[in-house]
Amino acid sequence: MAPGPSTFIPLGEIPQEGGDSSLHQLLKAFVSAGRVDHVAMVMGLHPQYLSSFWKTQYLLLRMDGPLPYHKRHYIAIMAAARHRCSYLVGLHMGEFLQVGGNPAWLQGLHCAPQKLRNLNEINKLLAHRPWLVTKKHIEALLKPGEDSWSLAELVQALVLLTHYHSLASFVFGCGIKPEEEQDVGNSCWTPSPHSDSSPASDDSMGGSGGTDAMQEVEMLMERMKLLQENQLEEEGVTQEEMATRFELEKTESLLVPSSDILDPSLQSNIRCFLEDPEFGYKDFTRRGEQAPPTFRAQDYTWEDHGYSLMNRLYPDVGQLLDEKFQVVYNLTYNTIAMHCGVDTSMLRRAIWNYVHCLLERNLKIYIKTVACYPEKTTKQIYTQFWRHFKHSEKVHVNLLLLEARMQAALLYALRAVTCYMT
Repeated sequence: MAPGPSTFIPLGEIPQEGGDSSLHQLLKAFVSAGRVDHVAMVMGLHPQYLSSFWKTQYLLLRMDGPLPYHKRHYIAIMAAARHRCSYLVGLHMGEFLQVGGNPAWLQGLHCAPQKLRNLNEINKLLAHRPWLVTKKHIEALLKPGEDSWSLAELVQALVLLTHYHSLASFVFGCGIKPEEEQDVGNSCWTPSPHSDSSPASDDSMGGSGGTDAMQEVEMLMERMKLLQENQLEEEGVTQEEMATRFELEKTESLLVPSSDILDPSLQSNIRCFLEDPEFGYKDFTRRGEQAPPTFRAQDYTWEDHGYSLMNRLYPDVGQLLDEKFQVVYNLTYNTIAMHCGVDTSMLRRAIWNYVHCLLERNLKIYIKTVACYPEKTTKQIYTQFWRHFKHSEKVHVNLLLLEARMQAALLYALRAVTCYMT
């Protein structure tokens, strides 16, 4: 297997020590903490985001909080197992033991205390169908008894679950490799000269493929220009247009690679943490079916509702999450492929909101896969979207997906908590 932290991204594209000074400072902090893992190496393509992400994860796992450290890592294992993410499951099994966790619990969910097992239902829903979380799920966990959760403990658990579900999307979306495949000692960091060359593509850019990729870039630039000039409003879309989009979306959903969700080769170290493994993502209601209990974007927002609730129940994390959402949403280098000085705000908003009129098919297939079925992500899907774009731009897409997914799931959970409290 090729060297480096990712099967999708050539090692020469990953920032190395001695490059960006802000990244260099970050890496020193990581090294002092013991290691630089593969996730950090790939996120290092965007140092400003990596800094914000690392502070949040450090606070969640290592700073004072209502849950003991070993239970935090066990919750991370439960969350990652829902997406068959052996990278994160293995990482946190090691961390769990390091902080004094009981090795017997690692034999599977059935060996964990009932209090942790009670999280299984909400873990399952937040991973695959977060719109189904209701105040009844919150009530069940908080009801008095030997295995009851406090509100503070539960809020920390909800943040951990949504954090690790969305981090699994990033791991699969960027082709992150397990640490043990690296033969470079404990730091997992290989100093090498920083490559400033343009990204090497895994497939030939010659012939018609290169022409098609160039056309994709130019079409994207044209659509963004139109959107910025006209500020197209979704309210102005006719019923006929919505019906057409719906049929198109239904067709494109079928292009997400299929795989047997009960893969017999599924490692036993993941299967043992799964109850109801058949449960997975299900598309929102098709026409003629009863609508699921979703909410419109303006009904329960992070800015107006989620942030203030988090600030009351888990203040430090509320602040860091807000910063992390802002950093990734506003992150821009004003470039697109070979174009410089570009206002990318419309594109970033489109990826965040999955605006149908802007995103081309291969990007939509990629987004749908990474956000809903991350374990099905393949190198081919990664390679096929935005073929003329830098790997750092594709990683940026993954960061937007990570945070958009986390915020959406967390909002459903916090709305249920709000309903419980009122």
